[in-house]
Amino acid sequence: MVENNRAEAETLARGLRRHGHEVASVDSGMAALQAYDEADIVLLDLELPDLDGLEVCRGIRSACDTPIIAVTARGAELDRVLGLQAGADDYLVKPYGFRELLARMDAVMRRIRPRAQVARTICHGPLEIDASARQVRLGGRPVDLTRKEFDLLHLLASHPTTVIPRKRLIREIWGDSWSRRTVDTHVGTLRNKLGASSWVVTVRGVGFRFGHG
Repeated sequence: MVENNRAEAETLARGLRRHGHEVASVDSGMAALQAYDEADIVLLDLELPDLDGLEVCRGIRSACDTPIIAVTARGAELDRVLGLQAGADDYLVKPYGFRELLARMDAVMRRIRPRAQVARTICHGPLEIDASARQVRLGGRPVDLTRKEFDLLHLLASHPTTVIPRKRLIREIWGDSWSRRTVDTHVGTLRNKLGASSWVVTVRGVGFRFGHG
């Protein structure tokens, strides 16, 4: 939750927690851009002290597909249009009913979940990734990967147009068992086994994205 008004943030957080949600709250745009990758959904106030909320929305959307609901006092039609064009999945104008917010959160998550489903076999040019058999073939020849290397490649290939933040890779693949250079080491080994560094592209300061060999 990104909310500049402390009283509103505390009230909303209490309500969300009562309905079973875990809530992390920040009060600035810069803090939001450093914390969004830990979230399943972002509730974003557009009136922030340091950055315009639309810029924050664009920044999050350019890096990942985490769902965003703009929750703001900006209620004009143009504001709604700009919010949606900036990447928000929904737009809710203050003051609003808490039940409506919960319903919109549920609706957004229902729309997002089907996009998270990926094919059992992913093909990108000569590269074939069989999730069921956990096998990778490049140009018809098998590539021997460790379990973590396969998980890393499969996650990136499942979202070929998305930059995956380093923190998300660590959370989803390694959990709590990792060191500072874990991701870089596995990326380097994976590139060597695939025969080209361009299969895994480094996005400086953010994370990695799938390439095209």
